[in-house]
Amino acid sequence: MPDLLSTLLPLLQSRRLPGLDAGPTAVYPAYDGYSLPNLPASVCQWLGQPTLGAMPLAPAYLESLGKRYQHVIVMLVDGLGLNLFETFLEQTPWRNWLPDSLLAPLTSVSPSTTATALTSLWTGAYPSEHGILGYELWLKEYSLIANMIQHSPAAFNGDVGGLQRAGFDPANFLPTPRLGQHLSTGGVDVFALQPAAIARSGLSTMLLTGAEVVGYRNLSDLWVTLDHLLQRQRGRTTYATVYWSDVDELSHRFGPQDERVVLEFETFSRTLQNFVFRLQKRAQGDTLLVMLADHGQIHTPLNPRYELHLYPDLLADLVMAPSGENRLPYFFLRPGRAEHARAVIQKTWPDEFLIVASEAALSAGLFGPGQSYARTPERLGDWVLIPQGGTYMWWANKENPLHGRHGGLSPQEMLVPFWAMEI
Repeated sequence: MPDLLSTLLPLLQSRRLPGLDAGPTAVYPAYDGYSLPNLPASVCQWLGQPTLGAMPLAPAYLESLGKRYQHVIVMLVDGLGLNLFETFLEQTPWRNWLPDSLLAPLTSVSPSTTATALTSLWTGAYPSEHGILGYELWLKEYSLIANMIQHSPAAFNGDVGGLQRAGFDPANFLPTPRLGQHLSTGGVDVFALQPAAIARSGLSTMLLTGAEVVGYRNLSDLWVTLDHLLQRQRGRTTYATVYWSDVDELSHRFGPQDERVVLEFETFSRTLQNFVFRLQKRAQGDTLLVMLADHGQIHTPLNPRYELHLYPDLLADLVMAPSGENRLPYFFLRPGRAEHARAVIQKTWPDEFLIVASEAALSAGLFGPGQSYARTPERLGDWVLIPQGGTYMWWANKENPLHGRHGGLSPQEMLVPFWAMEI
């Protein structure tokens, strides 16, 4: 199959959004066929269903994968940036698989974070359309900043699902249709394999309408369960997704280059090899196996200079704490305090944060082209701050434990692998 890394990487890295300067190394989301929201429409095509959401992947991806399939399996490895995955390409099993598989780059969404990316992958909608614009999000309708993974107030420690006590209904929160429901209506059996701890979470409830959710406990459980499921589905059209989070968790805690991260993905690769061998023993050429990621990570050494509580003058300029991502904060300004806030930021962190009016970022297409969801502008506040290099901003009233982060526009965060193999 063709080598799309060498041809598409320069294209994605040279992209620009008119009217938006995010810095010299920024990689912008390529929503016109080269980004995560373009996958659902392609899945629909592969399974012979009407498309949903954004346009399909660009022809470069589909020329080798243009046929109909009985089974499509999409594995999402949380936090597996393209730069990290490339370090494994000379190792088994990837070295053996590459001649008969397709490897290409994709861009993540903005912000490059799990809650936003997974929502796009389960709706085919751009972030501006579905409105899930970060890990922490100002929800005016509930008068609080919410953690969009835990579905709880962002300031609460240890609370899971607490927003439901305020009337939040995860199953009906999104303004967009879900892929699982769309496919199941067309006769496709949809399965979502998730770590058992989150299989029934609020985020799963929000995204996985129409899918049968299957919890797993470890990698052995995952692959055996998936193999048995596919054998049970012989003669049926199936879409199965796998979500695996360990690379992301270790990268946050120890940094994305840590040896624990490398060892963990090597373990994943070996167990995946066993699963692929099982599939190949009964191969009929009707299965498409895809692996991708929601985002990568960038190394962010702990530095108290980025802790917002140390700058009371700046906090006084804000209506409330920032939201969004440490690597893409949204600022909500007090009336008349914009110039003072700008001066403090530029003096405190010269050339480390670019300040962009949220309206300008939205109209430039950073969060997606076309018509936005009505609540999207209010959730972005007044400013989007775009970190340069490995900078970040920490505003939580708790210890900062993260050596790796994501959410921004660096190549490490934005470029993810798209690997596909027919079986």
